[in-house]
Amino acid sequence: MCGRQALTLPHDAMSQMFGATLANDLPDVPNYNICPTNQVCAVTSDAGVRHVTSMRWGFIPHWYAKPNGGPLLINARSETIAEKPAFKAAVRQRRCLIPATGFYEWTKDETGNRLPWYIHPAAEEALAFAGVWQRWERDGEAHTTCAIVTTLANDRMAELHSRQPVTIAPADYGLWLGEEGHGAATLMTAAPPEQLEFFRVDPAVNSNRASGPELIEPYDAETKTA
Repeated sequence: MCGRQALTLPHDAMSQMFGATLANDLPDVPNYNICPTNQVCAVTSDAGVRHVTSMRWGFIPHWYAKPNGGPLLINARSETIAEKPAFKAAVRQRRCLIPATGFYEWTKDETGNRLPWYIHPAAEEALAFAGVWQRWERDGEAHTTCAIVTTLANDRMAELHSRQPVTIAPADYGLWLGEEGHGAATLMTAAPPEQLEFFRVDPAVNSNRASGPELIEPYDAETKTA
């Protein structure tokens, strides 16, 4: 799954990376601890014109009476996304890319302590997560919301978690965004093991209130007190 992420890429760099125009209300970057329900940057395409916009991370199906009217849907499983009522229309009609420079997963030690790991691209400046989005409106309240598509982890990522975000290669941006016809379903697979690297980071990130670049720095448990 993906339950926390980081984005350090400047807005101008995102515009260049995706060939997209920038909205005026994008969330501030860098952000080293993006949590569910926070605003994230997302890339959409309208008739082939790409835009970087702001979306709430946490997909709200149209039938929710209020934003917290059901489970918080931050991830969508690739295996069932085309069947689930919450996502089946979105995966056909409303796909997006969610830029990130990394994300976090947790393991546990022998005493049950949660150990955070930072996963980042081995070579590229940033990742583009496959996402789906939904506009929700009710009683004068409106949110544009999104979820990250996940798939079974490759052998290396499985050391940390059984699932990982689907990442879209630059050559496939157009296909995922619906600019190149059908076939986006073929992209919902795990990235090759060599695409991602990971290392332990400070347990401070266990708090959703933590911030700062030190959150994505390697952590040596033997020389620091957790």
